[in-house]
Amino acid sequence: MAEEENVKVAVRVRPFNKRELGRKAVNVVAMKGPITTVANPDDPQDIKSFTYDYSYWSFDGCKEQPDGYFAKQNSIYADQNTVYQDLGGGVLENAWQGYNSTLFAYGQTGSGKSWSVIGYGANKGIVPLFCNDLFKGITENTEKKEFEVRFSMLEIYNEVVHDLLSPTKNKNGLKVRQHPKKGFYPEGLKMALVTNYKEIEQKMNEGTVNRTIASTNMNATSSRAHTIVGITFIQKFKNDLGQETAKQAVVNLVDLAGSERVESTGATGSRLKEGAAINRSLSALGNCIHALAEQSAGKQGRVPYRDSKLTQLLMNALGGNSKTIMIAAISPADINYEETLSTLRFADRAKQIKTKAFVNEDPTEKLLRELREENERLKKQMQGGKMDKDFIDSDGNGLDDRTEAELKRKWEEEMKARMKENEQEMINMKKTYEEKLKMAKKDVADPSIEKKEQDKHNKPHIYNLNVDPMLSGRIIHILKPGVNTVGNRKGVESNITIISPSIQEQHAEIKVEPNKVVIKPVNGDCRVVVNGSQIQGETPLNHNDRLVFAATQLWVFQNPAESKKSKAPLQEITYEMAQEEIAAKSGVDMSNSGDADMSRIQEDLLEVMPAVEEANSISEELDKLVKFEILMVAPQVLGKERGRTEVHVKMKNLSNGTEFVWTKEKFLNRLYMMKEMYQKYEDEDEWQKPDEEDPFKESLDTEVHIGTVQVNLQPIAYNVELKEQLEITNYKGIDVGLMNVELVPCDTSGREYTEADDMFVDDPSDLVGKPLNFKVKIVSCNGLPNKYADMYCTYRIYLDEDETKTKTVSETSNPNFQHSKIYSFTPATEQLVHYLKNGTLTVRVMGKQRVRRSAMPLNKGLTTRDMLKSDRAVFSRTANLMNGFQMNGRVVDPQKQSIIVELLLMKKTQARLQQKVDSIRKLVKEAENISKIRVSTSLLKEVLQANSPEQADLIIRKIAGNND
Repeated sequence: MAEEENVKVAVRVRPFNKRELGRKAVNVVAMKGPITTVANPDDPQDIKSFTYDYSYWSFDGCKEQPDGYFAKQNSIYADQNTVYQDLGGGVLENAWQGYNSTLFAYGQTGSGKSWSVIGYGANKGIVPLFCNDLFKGITENTEKKEFEVRFSMLEIYNEVVHDLLSPTKNKNGLKVRQHPKKGFYPEGLKMALVTNYKEIEQKMNEGTVNRTIASTNMNATSSRAHTIVGITFIQKFKNDLGQETAKQAVVNLVDLAGSERVESTGATGSRLKEGAAINRSLSALGNCIHALAEQSAGKQGRVPYRDSKLTQLLMNALGGNSKTIMIAAISPADINYEETLSTLRFADRAKQIKTKAFVNEDPTEKLLRELREENERLKKQMQGGKMDKDFIDSDGNGLDDRTEAELKRKWEEEMKARMKENEQEMINMKKTYEEKLKMAKKDVADPSIEKKEQDKHNKPHIYNLNVDPMLSGRIIHILKPGVNTVGNRKGVESNITIISPSIQEQHAEIKVEPNKVVIKPVNGDCRVVVNGSQIQGETPLNHNDRLVFAATQLWVFQNPAESKKSKAPLQEITYEMAQEEIAAKSGVDMSNSGDADMSRIQEDLLEVMPAVEEANSISEELDKLVKFEILMVAPQVLGKERGRTEVHVKMKNLSNGTEFVWTKEKFLNRLYMMKEMYQKYEDEDEWQKPDEEDPFKESLDTEVHIGTVQVNLQPIAYNVELKEQLEITNYKGIDVGLMNVELVPCDTSGREYTEADDMFVDDPSDLVGKPLNFKVKIVSCNGLPNKYADMYCTYRIYLDEDETKTKTVSETSNPNFQHSKIYSFTPATEQLVHYLKNGTLTVRVMGKQRVRRSAMPLNKGLTTRDMLKSDRAVFSRTANLMNGFQMNGRVVDPQKQSIIVELLLMKKTQARLQQKVDSIRKLVKEAENISKIRVSTSLLKEVLQANSPEQADLIIRKIAGNND
């Protein structure tokens, strides 16, 4: 009987990490019972609340014990054991009962997913504690039942499923098949028989090492890949009727990629679909959860499981035969507010989903019979050539685009795979446990991994650094006495092989002598960095020195003999620390300013700087004639009224001179495609792609930002016109032309006010409650670079939802837009007047680049390496940007515009004051003419408040009428 229940959702907040502490981050998360709240750092009154099954406070309230375990110091703190008892304990109980279970962790990179699921040191997470308790239970019940535990580990990256226990098999990934009972499964996934907890640890370590090697060799990285650990638990016993019975539970423990990868990448149209494969899994997961939540609310609709490999493999976990738990991991820091809020909203939708789990228990004989019958049915069906209706329906979306023969071929392939899976299952069911154990013993873990772990405590070695702490230290190269060579896998074999762009056949030598270890690059083309500084010749190495080979290969040198002599406590080396050191040595100020915006910029820079270096290295290796560099872009340049300076990347085509500026997200997505391309090049597979799929290329139809003008709106707050010619500045703050722009007060029909109308106000507050109308006129631009076509201007005023666009002009450097738009506010509010008095109008000039067909290639036969050889100082260039980034993206000349506006308003004010003085003089003269000795103060006040000379004259004439 199926048991229906909602997905259980837990949220856990971690402590501040070292970087957040250094940046003086502010905690924006609070928890009380099952309720989690998050406060907007820009508006403390904006507090959002969410209720979950569990809200785990792990931010503070703990004490480190001698063994390194962080134990509760108060009743609020949720330690590892608390989380395991609530969540892992339920998974364990479900497994013994025969229910399938899934536990998956969701959250941004670095939010603490792995901490909860895997743990570290004495602080073991759910997976190891679950496995340990599972085998404890097996030991206590061996007399009553026969048990079998199988372990698998896979990774999904870029829509490819990789078997982490068999990485060399199926290099192109495993195919995902569908079975009528099992649902979706990866065909050929290795299922290792394990007999104790230590064997599971070994297998998990083996899979993690393989995952790290893939990452280091430029395949998947942790922030882009999903990892699924599968544990199949089978119990065999005789039921009440004396029949041999099998109870089977499949437990999936899923560590999802960083949730920030769901962000929009700024792609337009159908070209390339920036990062489509990379982001598809998480986007599809979100769509499935939304559809399932809608179903739970009574709405019918299709659940798009087939949209990604991840959602196919998690189909049972999301809406099928499984009891499911989700851990949403969040950061407490104010600089991660947006990501935290996104994670909490995702988790809130997930808790609405219902699954229907049933006990997977059947007599062995019945299971065998059903498998045989299924295969007989499939054979007959294939002989008859009649496709399953279910297959046609499930693949129906693409029927119009496929021929019948192609669909039939795919169907036959699927049926053969299903039959093969059934046959393998029958073979497994007929084998005795002893036979399976005998086969499993042949599949021993790689002994070299364990030996390296032992050797690293006694011998000099280097180990890898990875952005994911779980993958750091997984690759170890023990250094032998004498010369150790570092190089790629081409040419003469090296002791240490590294697959990465810019790694030469013979790149560096590490010489181990009795009393010292030294390193040197083989030649000037071999980049080697020690502790953030590039070296040229032989350099001694000390314990914990940081090494970089080529662009981004980060390693740590360790010498246990030297470490034992040192009495000073040694600092833990992390990926972030090494990157900050490289940045600091290059002049980039990474000091802890405590400013949230600056902290975000620093975070982005640490991510983008090595990525730009890597992209340039791949461009060199593949000779793509493309160069990348970092830009700091002010929010106004992006058409935003407020916000923080953002890190962007400029891509320049060295052949035709075109330039495109990409957002950080778009660049990182392109980079991962570049890595895939480079990996195929290294593997000597077909790596070239058509232009529309090449990550190094951008279509000339892509609109680019030519420059920006920022217009001071203050004159309109005084009902004064502004007619100016202002500089147009590009991303770097360089003038690229002039714009003629006007702001003109007018009436509702559009008639522009003149001096005679005298609509000037002394105080902007006088406009509140009255009708206000004005025109925005973009007349023309002059002197724009002649490489642009299809130019237009775009802007947004006040509360406009959509941007206003001028007409498009081509074939000129002096586009004449003659654009005019009336804005009417009836009445003007206090907020509007405040906006006009203090705000600016950002006008962006957009266009498309054009390349003259007659132009000669700019590279003149040079390779990418030749052209970039003298331009490798990415970090130095970034230092200049970082230290003076306020000047980049300059869109207003504060000296010029403020002076213009002040002079304009001063002139108007002086004219108004002169008018009042003249009116008082007239009043005195009129009083003298009629011999009037006294004039009432109310009359004086009326004259002073008159808005025009004509109005003042009417008031002065009252004197004669009131003469006694």
